[in-house]
Amino acid sequence: MKIHIAAAVSCFIAAALLQLDKISWLFLISAVAAVFIAELVNTAVEAVIDLVSPAEHPLARVAKDTAAGASLVAAIYAAAVGILIFWEPLMQWVRSITG
Repeated sequence: MKIHIAAAVSCFIAAALLQLDKISWLFLISAVAAVFIAELVNTAVEAVIDLVSPAEHPLARVAKDTAAGASLVAAIYAAAVGILIFWEPLMQWVRSITG
């Protein structure tokens, strides 16, 4: 979660410095929220599975893997949103400093 927080703060700082529009901010905040929600649900699922089934069980593994997969999908979504939002403003910034 610390890595996600650091990434979110970095994205928000970059968005502010690049003066992104409101729609870009909306998508950025939504993507960050999706990752946090998926990670929190993943953690909750894993804790409940560990409580209910402390021994190894194939269904427990499926539940944990599925919850982890949801976190991965949210992270991929957030990365795609970040690329779409930041690509052009970053390229404009690079062009402005390289002349």
